[in-house]
Amino acid sequence: MEKTILTNMCLVFDGDRVVVQDRVGDNWTGIAFPGGHVEEGESFTDAVIREIYEETGLTIKHPKLCGIKNWFCDDGARYIVFLYKTDEFSGELKDSCEGRVFWTEMSKLPEMNLASGMPELIDIYTDENISELLYVRDGDGHRVIIK
Repeated sequence: MEKTILTNMCLVFDGDRVVVQDRVGDNWTGIAFPGGHVEEGESFTDAVIREIYEETGLTIKHPKLCGIKNWFCDDGARYIVFLYKTDEFSGELKDSCEGRVFWTEMSKLPEMNLASGMPELIDIYTDENISELLYVRDGDGHRVIIK
């Protein structure tokens, strides 16, 4: 048994366009896909649907689990991000306290001020042969393992 922190992220897409969030705050800033924490007793699917609505104003349907990102926190807890994607949504984009949201082309993401770890996450979302991103402590930094 290990202590875990459960979160999610979702790539909402319409053809080549994707919804991104310009995150604000102290712990993780920059351009990222929206998402958030799973609440106690909540299903993973319900959590990602709720989080996307709270952060973007969009109601998503049928999110597909396509990978995970995980690492160990300083307190030893494993932080797990369930990575979903969907092209089924309704509603209008609206910003939240997490940051401004907008549509952009997937091909333009590498040119943007991406949040830490986003280039590797884009690989998971676009390469069906990759399903896990693991950060392992390596001296003063981290080593990225992609599986």
